[in-house]
Amino acid sequence: MAFDGITVANIVKELGDTLKDGGISRITQPEKDELQILVKSHRKPCILQISASASLPLIYLTQKKKEAPITAPNFCMLLRKHLQGGQILSVTQPSLERVVIFEISHRDELGDLKTKKLIVELMGKYSNIIFTDDQNTIIDSIKRVPANMSSVREVLPGRTWFIPGADKKLNPLTVTDAQFQTAMEGAAQNLTKGLYGTFTGFSPAAAEEFCAEAVVDPRKGWKDLTKSEQEALTRVVLSRMAEVSAGSFLPNMVEQNGEPVEFSSLPLKLYQDDQHQLITYESVSELLESFYGKKEAVNRIRQKSADLRHLVSNALDRTNKKFQLQNKQMDSTRRREKYRIWGEMLNTYGYEVEEGAKSLTCINYYDNQEITVPLDPTMTARENAQKYFARYNKLKRTAGALTSQLEETENDRDQLEAILTSIDLAENESDLSEIRKELQDFGYVQKHAAVKKGLRREAKSAPYCYESSDGFRILVGKNNYQNEQLSFKLADGNDWWFHAKGMPGSHVIVRSGGKDVPDKTFEEAGALAAYYSSGRKAPKVEVDYTLKRNLRKKNGGKPGFVIYHTNYSLVAVPDIKELKRVE
Repeated sequence: MAFDGITVANIVKELGDTLKDGGISRITQPEKDELQILVKSHRKPCILQISASASLPLIYLTQKKKEAPITAPNFCMLLRKHLQGGQILSVTQPSLERVVIFEISHRDELGDLKTKKLIVELMGKYSNIIFTDDQNTIIDSIKRVPANMSSVREVLPGRTWFIPGADKKLNPLTVTDAQFQTAMEGAAQNLTKGLYGTFTGFSPAAAEEFCAEAVVDPRKGWKDLTKSEQEALTRVVLSRMAEVSAGSFLPNMVEQNGEPVEFSSLPLKLYQDDQHQLITYESVSELLESFYGKKEAVNRIRQKSADLRHLVSNALDRTNKKFQLQNKQMDSTRRREKYRIWGEMLNTYGYEVEEGAKSLTCINYYDNQEITVPLDPTMTARENAQKYFARYNKLKRTAGALTSQLEETENDRDQLEAILTSIDLAENESDLSEIRKELQDFGYVQKHAAVKKGLRREAKSAPYCYESSDGFRILVGKNNYQNEQLSFKLADGNDWWFHAKGMPGSHVIVRSGGKDVPDKTFEEAGALAAYYSSGRKAPKVEVDYTLKRNLRKKNGGKPGFVIYHTNYSLVAVPDIKELKRVE
C-alpha cells in the first residue's frame, strides 16, 4: 500500500498517543531532506524520523539515531532556535490528507508563550517539511518552492500555507451513503480511478483493496455495477472509514519469498493465498521501519550484486557458446569410423583397383553390405588407404581432446549457474564477499592488489540454520564454498543430505544426531532445498536426498559438486514460511 491517507491516519494516532505533551530536546538534519527529533514524552524518550525525500517520504518513531553533520543546515538551526525545548500540543491530520501537523508551544526571546506548526507533507515528489506560525504563515521550509517551480503554490517565507487541491476531493470520513453514491456516479473512470480521484487519502492500492473486499471488478465503472454491488462497495468503504475514525487499525505487511510486497493499516484481502505471508505489527512505526528497512536491504543487495551478476551472466554466455562449439566439433569427429573402414577395405581389396579409378565398390565384411569407397585417382590404393587412416587418427585424437574439454566446459557452466543462483540467494555483503572470492579463485574476476596483512579481513558468512518442527537442526549452504564445507566437513555420515534435482541450489543437511528423522522433518528439509534453488518460484520441485556417507566428490571437481549413486526422491513445495530460522 502506498503511504496514503489511511496509513497517515494510523501514524498520526500513534504519534498523538506517544508524543502529545512531550518535550523536544534535540533536532538534527542528517540529510538535506530529513529530520530527526528527539522527544522526551511522558512514556519514554523516542526519536521522530521525518523524511521529505521525493522517492521515499516517511514519518515514524524509531530508536535508531542517525549521525548528524558537524555543521547543522540553516533549516535545522532555525528549528532549534524556535522549537528546541518546546512542547508538542497536538498531532493532527486535516481531512484524510497525506499531511501531519504538529502544534508546538515554546517561549520566545522575551519569554512569551508562542505556538508554531511543523507541517509534514507526504506527497511523493512534492513532499516537504514546512515551518509556520499559528496563522499558517510560512517561516521557512526544508525545500523552498518558488513560482518558477510551481504555478499552483509557492512555499516561501511570508507566504500562507494551504493544501493545494483540497477543495476538489471529498473527505471520506464524513460522507454519507447517499453522498458516496452520488459522488461515484459522477466519476467517469473505472472504480479504482473513481475512488482515489474522488476522495482524499485513497491510493490506487487502497481502491483495489476495497473492490476486492466488496467482490467487484475494479476495472468496471460505477454505472456498470448492479445495485447490490454498488451497495456492497459503499458498505465496505464507509465501514473502513468508520474504523479509521475510531482509530481502529491493523498494521500488517505481506511478504512473498521473504521479500516485502505490500503493507497497510487495514486488513489486506488481495494477498490472502498460499504464495503470500501476512505479518502483523502492534505499531505502525515498527511496520514502516521493518517494511522499508527490508525493502532497502533487498534493493541495496541487488545494487551491490549487479556487477557480479553481469559478470557471471557474461561468463556463462561465453561458456555456453564454447560448449555448443565444442559439441559441434565433437559431432564432426563421429564420422571417423567411416575413414577407418574405408582404409581397411582398401587394404583388403586394393588389388582390384584399376589405375586412375575414382572409387572402389566392394563388400564391407563388418556388415556384409556393399560399400563404395571414394578414391583420389592420382594416388594408388595404398596411398588412399594411408590418407584415410591418417584422417581417422587425427579425428580420434581430436575426439579424445574434446571429451576432456567438454567435461571441463560443462563443469564451468554448472559452477557459473550455481554462482548465479547463489547471487540470487545472497542477503548481505558477507554473502557476496564469499561469492566474489570464488570468482577470484577460479579466475573469473581479477584479484585486487594485495593489501597489507592485517589491514583488511574477509567478511565471513555462516550457513542458514533452521529448526524443524521436530526439533532437528537443518543447515543450508548459501554458496558453493559453504555447500562444500557443509557436505564434507560439518556433516556426519548419518546426517541426511538434500538437493534440488537437476538444478543449481543449496546443499541442505539435517543433523540427525544418530536419531531416526521423522517424516515431517524430511518434508521441511525438502522444502528448504526447493526454496534455496533456482526452482524456488516453481509450484513444485523434485528433491534428491540421501545419507551423507553416500556422497562422493569427483576428482578435480568444482567446490560444492558431489556424486552419489544411492538416493531417494521427494516432491516439495518451495514454501518455508512456517519454518523457524535460528540465528
